[in-house]
Amino acid sequence: MSSEVSHFSFPTTVIAGAGALQELPTRLKQLDCRRPLVVTDPGLLQTKAFQNLSRTLGEEKKGKSWHLFHGVHPNPVEKDVKEAAHTCRQSKCDSVIAFGGGSALDVGKACRLLIKRPQLSLARFNSDEDWTGLLPCICIPTTAGTGSEVGRSSVITPEGKQRRSVVFHPNLLAALVILDAELTLDLPALLTAATGMDALTHCIESFTSPVFHPFCEGIALEGVHLIIENLPRAYKEGRDQEARGKMLVAAAMGGVAFQKDLGATHSLAHPLSALHGMHHGTANAICLAHVMELNAKRKPGLYRRLGLACGLDLFKLNDYGADAVTIDFIQRFIAALGLDQGLRAYGVDESHIDALAEQAYQDTCHRTNPVPVTRKDLKSLYIAAL
Repeated sequence: MSSEVSHFSFPTTVIAGAGALQELPTRLKQLDCRRPLVVTDPGLLQTKAFQNLSRTLGEEKKGKSWHLFHGVHPNPVEKDVKEAAHTCRQSKCDSVIAFGGGSALDVGKACRLLIKRPQLSLARFNSDEDWTGLLPCICIPTTAGTGSEVGRSSVITPEGKQRRSVVFHPNLLAALVILDAELTLDLPALLTAATGMDALTHCIESFTSPVFHPFCEGIALEGVHLIIENLPRAYKEGRDQEARGKMLVAAAMGGVAFQKDLGATHSLAHPLSALHGMHHGTANAICLAHVMELNAKRKPGLYRRLGLACGLDLFKLNDYGADAVTIDFIQRFIAALGLDQGLRAYGVDESHIDALAEQAYQDTCHRTNPVPVTRKDLKSLYIAAL
């Protein structure tokens, strides 16, 4: 155990289960939220999930009991946060409902900072300042991936930058999280796979991070177990409500687990989203096994317990064998989800590698990789993933 003082915190209230959204009106009253702003992306407006939310909140009547901001981009930028905050202030809303995938959840959480301080630039956000008194936020994910609903941060690209930035503060935590499988039943198969691989990468990288946090290690291992059992089912049979529900829980577990921090896969994935617009989960899926191979060479036995969580029989194997079998399993698992293409399929080629590697090295996630990585390592990993 490290001699450094550790901090463990699991304060988020979570309601999970099919139909859990129906508790929203009661919970809003308990939180004294009378005029919420719903923050989401335009693609959700025509979905059954949004129609369900609209019915639950009540159709907008004279006087409007709730308002809507639907300008969130797939990889959110600071403008999204500013416009959501402006809508909230103009409409005199007293709370935020962040509804959608990780992008909508991140914008919904972060816009409260600009509601409190409209002149704030996210590039100059100071977590040491007083951020008490933020509007209450309820997070309702419609994908099982980022775990942002239980997180204390938002990933946003600041104005004038091409690099995604993490805005972190404990007060960004949601007051309530609702995990309702019914909201995810119509998620397309490929998006189900990509978001699910984001959750799996969170669990794998948080478990192997050297930061001392045994609470999160246990959560990460059970998250791996749930994802391995249920993601293929949700991918193949989108209406499988049980699998969808367990994936929502597993994604939240991944979000909780990575308060232990992440690793090099995420440092590789973030620039792929910022510079090439790749879905974050897809980027993770393409890079994950390559990072695992590098880590296993330098720290044999790293993936034995993860392999056991996947249901593999590794007891008679040495550390090298256990790692090899586990990594091979993960590669085949990703391929079965249709995510085994290389980066070239997404427009990335050798001419982009230097810029990607430089940005990946500046990303903080690799600092808690189980083994140190250099710029050269990150460049080699991108080349391997082509």
